[in-house]
Amino acid sequence: MDAFAVSVCKGLCQKKMNWKNSIIIGLFFGFFQAAMPIIGYFIGSHFYSLVSGISNWIAFILLTIIGVQMLRESKESVQEEVCCDISGIMEIDIRDMIMLSVATSIDALAVGFSFALLNINIIKAASVIGILTFLISSAGVYIGHKFGSRYKNTSEKLGGIILIIIGIKILLEGLL
Repeated sequence: MDAFAVSVCKGLCQKKMNWKNSIIIGLFFGFFQAAMPIIGYFIGSHFYSLVSGISNWIAFILLTIIGVQMLRESKESVQEEVCCDISGIMEIDIRDMIMLSVATSIDALAVGFSFALLNINIIKAASVIGILTFLISSAGVYIGHKFGSRYKNTSEKLGGIILIIIGIKILLEGLL
């Protein structure tokens, strides 16, 4: 949802839809959203034997913290900075895209750690995450172009609520 929200903001700069930029942005976000859970998974798998008895609690706590943070961020009215030139054409700066991609995928690192504790197939999960993020982010640029920033907070709220629900579900599965 963070990647989607930033993609929407990037789309705000486009007076004319530029599908090449939309795809490039989607590729950046999709790659980092897929790579971070893999990194988190390998970190988590090293600690599995130490925390396997409480892994559901850890996953619940991590996902809840991330979800609450997303809800908190959705209430902030700080306008995302977007890179436009005078003509209204969106410019893609590689360094900025890397920083945005890392910033929006840090929570995926914690999710990957949780996946290791829950023994989830990381390749399948990361592939789904990467492909969906690519599609959603590419669409986000278009949506930003068409509808503006009025849905940014809603998408962050929805993402935060979904993460909290997933965390509760994992906790309940572990308790039952």
